[in-house]
Amino acid sequence: MLLTDRRAARGDLLGVVAGAVAGGVRWVVLREKDLLREERRALADELQPILAEAGGNLIVAGPDPLLAIPVPAAGRPLVALHLSAADPYPPPEADLVGRSCHDEGELSRLTTEDYVTLSPVFPTRSKPGYGPPLRPVGLARLIRLSPLPALALGGIEIPAQVRACVQAGAVGVAVLGAIMRSPDPQQTAAELTSAFEAAPTATVEEDR
Repeated sequence: MLLTDRRAARGDLLGVVAGAVAGGVRWVVLREKDLLREERRALADELQPILAEAGGNLIVAGPDPLLAIPVPAAGRPLVALHLSAADPYPPPEADLVGRSCHDEGELSRLTTEDYVTLSPVFPTRSKPGYGPPLRPVGLARLIRLSPLPALALGGIEIPAQVRACVQAGAVGVAVLGAIMRSPDPQQTAAELTSAFEAAPTATVEEDR
């Protein structure tokens, strides 16, 4: 999963996302919440075909799906949302809903979501206010408590960190800075994707 941040991107956001998708990313979360709604909707219009062509999903951060603009010849687009811990409970209806969680209390509030991100796993510049990093041990503990499949998020920048998250039980990893700030988003995405695919998963005993 790639989370967008056009302010951190070293190049044009569309180009960075296209490179990441070419490198193996299949879920992209459109953040950019400071934009006006129509500006975000226009950006979703441009990003959605990039994901659709690769068989991926564009996920909108927040409860507003931006109307899930149709993609020609691709059928009805997936309505996918990624909510913060402070967004409404239960979540609005959608085909795919994720939520950001950071501790046991937030996990206990989950209702009809499909997946959760757990963060921050490692120190991160983009989310410094959520307390000390979980590290793989803390991530594994929250994954054992989670009622939903969990993706690791926060400070994941190198293949070794990806492998540690998978071994802790994460079903995926979410990345922002490593790809947004990369001089070669495709190469960085490919390296992290390869590490994810090659990482040994947690055993049943470790995971539960």
